[in-house]
Amino acid sequence: MTGSFANSTLSPALREAAHGVDVPEDPWPGFARRERRHQRTRLVRTALAAAVGVALVGVQTNVVPLPGWAPGIAVAATPRALLDAPPRGALAGDRAWLDTLRARISAEPPVRIDAPLGEWKVGDRDRIRLVYGSDQPGHRVALVAVPLRFGLLTREALVWYVGPAGADAQQMRYGGHSEGDDNPVMTLMQAYPDRAGFAVVVGPAESTVTISGDPRYTSRGTVEYQDIARADGGGVGFAVLPPEPLSQEPVVRVSRGDQVFFQEGLGGGPYAGIDPTGPEMESLLTAARRPARGAPLDDANLRNFVQTALQDSHLPAAGTTVRMRWSGRVHGQAAALLTVQPAGGGVIAYAMHGDDRTGWGTDLRLLLPADGVDRRPIGWRVRTEDGARPPTGEVRVIAPPLAARVTVTVGGAPPATVVLDASNAGTTRVPPDQPATLTAYSRDGGVLGTTPLPPVETDRDAGGLPGDSPATRVTP
Repeated sequence: MTGSFANSTLSPALREAAHGVDVPEDPWPGFARRERRHQRTRLVRTALAAAVGVALVGVQTNVVPLPGWAPGIAVAATPRALLDAPPRGALAGDRAWLDTLRARISAEPPVRIDAPLGEWKVGDRDRIRLVYGSDQPGHRVALVAVPLRFGLLTREALVWYVGPAGADAQQMRYGGHSEGDDNPVMTLMQAYPDRAGFAVVVGPAESTVTISGDPRYTSRGTVEYQDIARADGGGVGFAVLPPEPLSQEPVVRVSRGDQVFFQEGLGGGPYAGIDPTGPEMESLLTAARRPARGAPLDDANLRNFVQTALQDSHLPAAGTTVRMRWSGRVHGQAAALLTVQPAGGGVIAYAMHGDDRTGWGTDLRLLLPADGVDRRPIGWRVRTEDGARPPTGEVRVIAPPLAARVTVTVGGAPPATVVLDASNAGTTRVPPDQPATLTAYSRDGGVLGTTPLPPVETDRDAGGLPGDSPATRVTP
């Protein structure tokens, strides 16, 4: 290609093509306009997000009211067995009384449940409903399900109301409330030293409720209860309490068929209790101080062990016999095996250990028949001191006074001899999940007595009295 050809032929063509292209002199104004639109959009979005955030904070802190019908987020389990059942008791059909109570609860929240940034408010009034309500001797009692809301969070509380018999809604007073769990049993006790009180238990509609007074330990090694509750429909028990301090804490049992699924003592008092320095206690301690096998206990530990056994068994100091079967030290702590026995009743063995510095623990509660109790070997599974205290596999054995030797039989294995020390105490090993039997023999080789080695009590077993569960008795 020559220069003359480029100048004469290409240059005019290129100049003509370039004139056909429209190029703006300054592109920046277009960019600026688009950026201003984007900024306005971002500002609007930010403002909307901030407004929503402020509104949510206001709703969550109950500053901005939210309609009671608005959906929320449930934050606690609820006892559906109670809430889904039809209302029970004579007040279930008194619509006028219930409407007045609903209005009062909406206007005057019965309970203040603190939250990090405020407090729970009563939700939809129409969702306030009666679970149980009735007139009993001298009292009107109602258990009410109250919906609560804390901003977007919701929960449902079961609230007790108490008033005099025949009280109108304005006379009903707050008596207690649930703690937001799914426990299917609600209890309330109000006892007074100078006037009659009451205890009421509401469980699932198909359950049976008993409220026991003082227990009776039979000589054959069982525990019986006087049921002081009167049924008020399915799953409800009501007991009238005497106008005086109670001798012991009433025990509630709620069962379905043969299965007891709730067992607890009723707190609230007042109780007569055990006078740790009274003459009855001093008499018991004097008898317990008589020479026992092993190292003697100091007075503080002896007093603590005896008082703990009486309180746990719900036995009074007067009329009860206490015997120290063995005492000594285990892992540097005071330890003892003692028995308590009401007049004409069964014998309850307690193994305990501890001191003032570390506290005390109960290793064994075992109800035994009165006949032959002095010829029985008694053993318990040693547990760790941490957490749930699982068994270690070690077993502590105390032989009866006349025993020459003791054997342990684990499952189908042959009997193994337990080595005893000078106090007739020894240790052996039994796998925690294996049953075992202890057998004591006299000097001539005859069998003095046998006792099964009880399993470690579960948390449910520990809530009852000795003899309530198979883990705390030898009688089937």
